[in-house]
Amino acid sequence: MSKPITDFDVNNLDPLQALIWQFEMGADEAIADEPLDRFKASESLSRQAAGQPGRASLPPNGGAAARPAMPRPAGGATPMTPPPMPPGAGFLLSDTPHEARQSARDLAAAATNLADLKEAVEKFEGCALKKSASNTVFGVGNPEARLVLVGEAPGAEEDRQGEPFVGPSGKLLDAMLRSIGFAREEVYITNILPWRPPGNRQPTTAEIAVCEPFVRRHLELIGPKVVICLGGSAAKTLMEEDRGITRLRGTWKEMALGAASVADVTAMFHPAYLLRTPEQKRMAWRDLRAVAQKLS
Repeated sequence: MSKPITDFDVNNLDPLQALIWQFEMGADEAIADEPLDRFKASESLSRQAAGQPGRASLPPNGGAAARPAMPRPAGGATPMTPPPMPPGAGFLLSDTPHEARQSARDLAAAATNLADLKEAVEKFEGCALKKSASNTVFGVGNPEARLVLVGEAPGAEEDRQGEPFVGPSGKLLDAMLRSIGFAREEVYITNILPWRPPGNRQPTTAEIAVCEPFVRRHLELIGPKVVICLGGSAAKTLMEEDRGITRLRGTWKEMALGAASVADVTAMFHPAYLLRTPEQKRMAWRDLRAVAQKLS
Protein backbone atom coordinates (compact mmCIF):
# COMPACT_ATOMS: atom_id res chain seq x y z
CA MET A 1 0.00 0.00 0.00
CA SER A 2 1.45 3.36 -0.99
CA LYS A 3 1.68 6.03 1.68
CA PRO A 4 -0.69 9.01 1.42
CA ILE A 5 0.57 12.05 -0.45
CA THR A 6 1.07 15.14 1.69
CA ASP A 7 2.14 18.70 0.91
CA PHE A 8 5.50 17.95 2.56
CA ASP A 9 6.65 15.33 0.05
CA VAL A 10 4.98 16.56 -3.16
CA ASN A 11 8.30 17.67 -4.67
CA ASN A 12 9.74 14.18 -4.19
CA LEU A 13 7.06 12.35 -6.22
CA ASP A 14 7.76 10.52 -9.44
CA PRO A 15 5.95 11.95 -12.51
CA LEU A 16 2.97 9.56 -12.34
CA GLN A 17 2.38 10.22 -8.63
CA ALA A 18 2.67 13.95 -9.26
CA LEU A 19 -0.03 13.77 -11.96
CA ILE A 20 -2.31 11.78 -9.63
CA TRP A 21 -1.76 14.33 -6.84
CA GLN A 22 -2.58 17.23 -9.18
CA PHE A 23 -5.77 15.48 -10.33
CA GLU A 24 -6.91 14.92 -6.73
CA MET A 25 -6.25 18.62 -5.99
CA GLY A 26 -8.59 19.57 -8.85
CA ALA A 27 -6.01 20.36 -11.59
CA ASP A 28 -7.64 18.01 -14.07
CA GLU A 29 -7.72 20.12 -17.25
CA ALA A 30 -4.99 21.67 -19.42
CA ILE A 31 -5.71 25.23 -20.54
CA ALA A 32 -2.59 25.90 -22.65
CA ASP A 33 -0.65 24.03 -25.30
CA GLU A 34 2.54 24.03 -23.22
CA PRO A 35 3.20 24.30 -19.46
CA LEU A 36 3.90 27.79 -18.15
CA ASP A 37 6.44 28.49 -15.40
CA ARG A 38 4.60 31.23 -13.52
CA PHE A 39 7.31 31.45 -10.83
CA LYS A 40 9.85 32.42 -13.49
CA ALA A 41 7.38 34.86 -15.05
CA SER A 42 6.75 36.46 -11.64
CA GLU A 43 10.48 36.89 -11.04
CA SER A 44 10.92 38.53 -14.46
CA LEU A 45 8.04 40.92 -13.81
CA SER A 46 9.53 41.82 -10.44
CA ARG A 47 12.89 42.63 -12.09
CA GLN A 48 11.14 44.79 -14.68
CA ALA A 49 9.29 46.68 -11.95
CA ALA A 50 12.63 47.31 -10.22
CA GLY A 51 14.20 48.61 -13.45
CA GLN A 52 16.35 45.52 -13.96
CA PRO A 53 16.80 43.83 -17.36
CA GLY A 54 14.87 40.71 -18.17
CA ARG A 55 11.67 39.88 -19.99
CA ALA A 56 8.67 38.16 -18.53
CA SER A 57 7.97 34.79 -20.08
CA LEU A 58 4.23 35.29 -19.82
CA PRO A 59 2.72 35.23 -23.33
CA PRO A 60 0.53 38.15 -24.48
CA ASN A 61 -2.69 36.23 -23.90
CA GLY A 62 -1.83 35.39 -20.27
CA GLY A 63 -0.92 31.76 -20.93
CA ALA A 64 -4.21 30.65 -22.43
CA ALA A 65 -4.21 28.78 -25.71
CA ALA A 66 -4.98 30.95 -28.71
CA ARG A 67 -8.56 30.64 -29.93
CA PRO A 68 -9.37 30.82 -33.62
CA ALA A 69 -11.63 33.70 -34.63
CA MET A 70 -15.05 33.09 -36.16
CA PRO A 71 -14.59 33.11 -39.94
CA ARG A 72 -16.13 36.17 -41.66
CA PRO A 73 -17.71 35.77 -45.09
CA ALA A 74 -16.31 37.81 -47.97
CA GLY A 75 -17.81 41.18 -48.79
CA GLY A 76 -18.27 42.41 -45.20
CA ALA A 77 -21.31 40.24 -44.52
CA THR A 78 -22.36 39.39 -40.98
CA PRO A 79 -20.21 36.65 -39.41
CA MET A 80 -21.64 33.15 -39.58
CA THR A 81 -23.76 32.10 -36.59
CA PRO A 82 -23.46 28.63 -35.03
CA PRO A 83 -26.09 26.04 -35.98
CA PRO A 84 -29.05 25.58 -33.60
CA MET A 85 -28.73 23.02 -30.80
CA PRO A 86 -30.52 19.68 -31.17
CA PRO A 87 -33.71 19.26 -29.11
CA GLY A 88 -33.16 18.22 -25.50
CA ALA A 89 -29.51 19.26 -25.39
CA GLY A 90 -30.16 21.94 -22.77
CA PHE A 91 -28.40 25.29 -23.21
CA LEU A 92 -24.87 26.50 -23.84
CA LEU A 93 -22.48 27.21 -20.97
CA SER A 94 -22.15 30.81 -22.18
CA ASP A 95 -25.79 31.51 -21.30
CA THR A 96 -26.84 32.98 -17.97
CA PRO A 97 -27.56 30.95 -14.79
CA HIS A 98 -31.21 32.00 -15.05
CA GLU A 99 -31.47 30.48 -18.52
CA ALA A 100 -29.65 27.37 -17.31
CA ARG A 101 -32.06 26.91 -14.41
CA GLN A 102 -35.06 27.39 -16.69
CA SER A 103 -33.66 24.84 -19.11
CA ALA A 104 -33.20 22.38 -16.23
CA ARG A 105 -36.79 23.03 -15.11
CA ASP A 106 -38.12 22.28 -18.58
CA LEU A 107 -36.10 19.10 -18.96
CA ALA A 108 -37.01 17.87 -15.45
CA ALA A 109 -40.73 18.60 -15.91
CA ALA A 110 -40.78 16.61 -19.16
CA ALA A 111 -39.44 13.48 -17.41
CA THR A 112 -42.24 11.05 -16.55
CA ASN A 113 -40.05 8.43 -14.84
CA LEU A 114 -36.55 8.03 -13.40
CA ALA A 115 -35.13 6.68 -16.67
CA ASP A 116 -36.32 9.79 -18.52
CA LEU A 117 -34.92 12.02 -15.79
CA LYS A 118 -31.54 10.27 -15.87
CA GLU A 119 -31.37 10.74 -19.62
CA ALA A 120 -32.26 14.43 -19.24
CA VAL A 121 -29.51 14.96 -16.63
CA GLU A 122 -26.94 13.21 -18.80
CA LYS A 123 -27.86 15.39 -21.80
CA PHE A 124 -27.90 18.64 -19.83
CA GLU A 125 -25.02 20.98 -20.70
CA GLY A 126 -25.92 23.87 -18.41
CA CYS A 127 -23.50 23.15 -15.55
CA ALA A 128 -19.74 23.55 -16.04
CA LEU A 129 -19.07 20.82 -13.45
CA LYS A 130 -20.05 18.22 -16.03
CA LYS A 131 -17.01 19.12 -18.13
CA SER A 132 -14.53 18.22 -15.37
CA ALA A 133 -16.37 15.19 -13.95
CA SER A 134 -15.62 11.61 -14.97
CA ASN A 135 -19.20 10.37 -14.53
CA THR A 136 -22.72 11.61 -13.98
CA VAL A 137 -23.78 10.37 -10.53
CA PHE A 138 -27.55 10.10 -10.74
CA GLY A 139 -28.96 7.96 -7.93
CA VAL A 140 -29.31 4.39 -6.71
CA GLY A 141 -31.79 2.31 -4.76
CA ASN A 142 -35.48 1.47 -4.61
CA PRO A 143 -37.48 3.76 -6.96
CA GLU A 144 -40.52 3.34 -4.68
CA ALA A 145 -38.64 3.90 -1.42
CA ARG A 146 -40.35 5.41 1.63
CA LEU A 147 -37.01 6.93 2.67
CA VAL A 148 -34.76 9.03 0.41
CA LEU A 149 -31.35 10.38 1.42
CA VAL A 150 -29.95 13.41 -0.43
CA GLY A 151 -26.28 14.31 -0.13
CA GLU A 152 -24.40 17.35 -1.38
CA ALA A 153 -22.16 16.32 -4.31
CA PRO A 154 -20.14 13.29 -5.42
CA GLY A 155 -16.63 12.85 -4.09
CA ALA A 156 -13.63 11.38 -5.89
CA GLU A 157 -14.66 7.74 -5.41
CA GLU A 158 -18.28 8.46 -6.34
CA ASP A 159 -17.08 10.24 -9.47
CA ARG A 160 -14.97 7.23 -10.45
CA GLN A 161 -17.73 4.66 -9.87
CA GLY A 162 -20.72 6.75 -10.94
CA GLU A 163 -22.67 5.88 -7.77
CA PRO A 164 -23.48 8.05 -4.73
CA PHE A 165 -22.06 7.31 -1.29
CA VAL A 166 -19.41 4.68 -1.90
CA GLY A 167 -16.09 4.38 -0.10
CA PRO A 168 -15.70 5.07 3.64
CA SER A 169 -18.63 7.51 3.88
CA GLY A 170 -20.85 5.04 2.03
CA LYS A 171 -19.93 2.22 4.41
CA LEU A 172 -20.78 4.42 7.38
CA LEU A 173 -24.09 5.40 5.79
CA ASP A 174 -24.93 1.72 5.24
CA ALA A 175 -24.21 1.02 8.92
CA MET A 176 -26.39 3.96 9.96
CA LEU A 177 -29.27 2.64 7.87
CA ARG A 178 -28.89 -0.88 9.30
CA SER A 179 -29.13 0.56 12.80
CA ILE A 180 -32.76 1.54 12.10
CA GLY A 181 -33.62 -1.60 10.15
CA PHE A 182 -33.00 -0.55 6.55
CA ALA A 183 -30.75 -2.08 3.89
CA ARG A 184 -29.19 0.14 1.24
CA GLU A 185 -31.36 -1.54 -1.40
CA GLU A 186 -34.57 -0.54 0.41
CA VAL A 187 -33.93 3.22 0.36
CA TYR A 188 -33.02 5.65 -2.42
CA ILE A 189 -29.82 7.71 -2.38
CA THR A 190 -28.91 10.71 -4.54
CA ASN A 191 -27.21 14.14 -4.36
CA ILE A 192 -28.07 17.78 -4.94
CA LEU A 193 -25.41 17.86 -7.67
CA PRO A 194 -24.86 14.98 -10.11
CA TRP A 195 -21.25 16.03 -10.87
CA ARG A 196 -18.21 16.31 -8.63
CA PRO A 197 -16.79 19.80 -7.98
CA PRO A 198 -13.03 19.77 -8.76
CA GLY A 199 -10.90 19.02 -5.72
CA ASN A 200 -14.02 18.22 -3.66
CA ARG A 201 -14.59 21.92 -3.08
CA GLN A 202 -17.91 23.22 -1.79
CA PRO A 203 -20.49 23.66 -4.56
CA THR A 204 -21.34 27.25 -5.39
CA THR A 205 -24.79 28.79 -5.00
CA ALA A 206 -25.11 29.09 -8.78
CA GLU A 207 -24.23 25.42 -9.35
CA ILE A 208 -26.82 24.30 -6.80
CA ALA A 209 -29.49 26.60 -8.22
CA VAL A 210 -28.97 25.27 -11.75
CA CYS A 211 -29.21 21.60 -10.70
CA GLU A 212 -31.96 21.95 -8.06
CA PRO A 213 -34.87 21.30 -10.48
CA PHE A 214 -33.46 17.84 -11.21
CA VAL A 215 -33.29 16.73 -7.58
CA ARG A 216 -36.77 18.09 -6.82
CA ARG A 217 -38.20 16.20 -9.81
CA HIS A 218 -36.27 13.17 -8.56
CA LEU A 219 -38.17 13.33 -5.27
CA GLU A 220 -41.52 13.92 -7.00
CA LEU A 221 -41.12 10.78 -9.11
CA ILE A 222 -40.23 8.62 -6.09
CA GLY A 223 -42.78 10.11 -3.67
CA PRO A 224 -41.10 9.15 -0.36
CA LYS A 225 -42.57 9.63 3.09
CA VAL A 226 -39.33 10.94 4.62
CA VAL A 227 -36.37 12.81 3.05
CA ILE A 228 -33.05 13.13 4.91
CA CYS A 229 -30.72 15.94 3.84
CA LEU A 230 -27.13 14.89 4.51
CA GLY A 231 -24.99 17.98 5.03
CA GLY A 232 -25.49 21.73 5.01
CA SER A 233 -25.81 22.36 1.27
CA ALA A 234 -28.53 19.74 0.85
CA ALA A 235 -30.38 20.93 3.96
CA LYS A 236 -30.36 24.62 2.99
CA THR A 237 -31.51 23.81 -0.54
CA LEU A 238 -34.38 21.42 0.16
CA MET A 239 -35.49 22.92 3.48
CA GLU A 240 -35.15 26.45 2.06
CA GLU A 241 -33.29 27.70 5.12
CA ASP A 242 -30.29 29.97 5.70
CA ARG A 243 -29.27 28.32 8.98
CA GLY A 244 -26.27 26.00 9.18
CA ILE A 245 -26.45 22.23 9.56
CA THR A 246 -25.80 22.38 13.32
CA ARG A 247 -29.06 24.29 13.81
CA LEU A 248 -31.02 22.50 11.11
CA ARG A 249 -30.23 18.94 12.16
CA GLY A 250 -33.03 17.34 14.13
CA THR A 251 -35.65 19.81 12.86
CA TRP A 252 -38.51 18.84 10.55
CA LYS A 253 -40.41 20.55 7.74
CA GLU A 254 -43.01 19.50 5.22
CA MET A 255 -42.00 19.59 1.56
CA ALA A 256 -44.50 19.50 -1.29
CA LEU A 257 -43.77 16.85 -3.92
CA GLY A 258 -45.87 17.99 -6.82
CA ALA A 259 -49.50 18.95 -6.46
CA ALA A 260 -50.83 16.14 -4.25
CA SER A 261 -47.93 14.64 -2.28
CA VAL A 262 -46.03 15.83 0.80
CA ALA A 263 -42.88 14.47 2.47
CA ASP A 264 -41.40 15.11 5.90
CA VAL A 265 -37.86 16.43 5.47
CA THR A 266 -35.09 16.66 8.08
CA ALA A 267 -31.33 17.21 8.17
CA MET A 268 -28.41 15.21 9.53
CA PHE A 269 -24.65 15.50 9.61
CA HIS A 270 -22.97 14.17 6.47
CA PRO A 271 -21.26 10.76 6.97
CA ALA A 272 -17.95 12.27 5.80
CA TYR A 273 -18.23 14.84 8.61
CA LEU A 274 -18.99 12.08 11.12
CA LEU A 275 -15.83 10.26 10.05
CA ARG A 276 -13.81 13.40 10.84
CA THR A 277 -15.65 14.17 14.09
CA PRO A 278 -16.82 10.85 15.56
CA GLU A 279 -18.00 12.57 18.76
CA GLN A 280 -21.00 13.83 16.73
CA LYS A 281 -22.20 10.27 16.08
CA ARG A 282 -24.23 10.51 19.27
CA MET A 283 -26.30 13.31 17.73
CA ALA A 284 -26.61 11.36 14.49
CA TRP A 285 -27.99 8.39 16.43
CA ARG A 286 -30.66 10.63 17.94
CA ASP A 287 -31.61 11.88 14.50
CA LEU A 288 -31.81 8.32 13.14
CA ARG A 289 -34.15 7.27 15.93
CA ALA A 290 -36.40 10.22 15.11
CA VAL A 291 -36.45 9.15 11.46
CA ALA A 292 -37.38 5.59 12.41
CA GLN A 293 -40.22 6.91 14.61
CA LYS A 294 -41.48 9.13 11.79
CA LEU A 295 -41.51 6.21 9.35
CA SER A 296 -43.40 3.99 11.79
